[in-house]
Amino acid sequence: MGIKYVVSACLVGLECSYKGKCKVSERVVGLVKAGKAIPICPEQLGGLPTPRTSVEIVDGFGEDVLDGKARVVARDYFEATSQFIKGAQEALKIAKLAGVKKAILKSKSPSCGYGMIYSGNFDGELKKGNGVTAALFVREGIEVETEN
Repeated sequence: MGIKYVVSACLVGLECSYKGKCKVSERVVGLVKAGKAIPICPEQLGGLPTPRTSVEIVDGFGEDVLDGKARVVARDYFEATSQFIKGAQEALKIAKLAGVKKAILKSKSPSCGYGMIYSGNFDGELKKGNGVTAALFVREGIEVETEN
């Protein structure tokens, strides 16, 4: 069968979320154990440390970040736009090297979120849209779903 998916590394138990935690999905762990998926963390691939400051996409969505129309920033105005774009590009390289056409990514994340992401106002609210990596994957024809 071979590798079929790239998956968010935090879903398989790697403590790489911005808090240095993980959100294990037994389904995703099973795919990795079966040799059908490889884990990635676009934020780490972009050069960000773990743990790191919480960020959100302001003034748009992942697609807008890729097009230079929105930014990825923290409450303290630290900007991580370039790291998020680089991480998405590196994650895409891994997906293409592995020949995968599907991804299972962490919901709500400004990088991996698909369908819903945080509002950009640091208020805990969600908005319809994709994170930066999810947006790039969709553009490149990779089918994206979340762990949910």
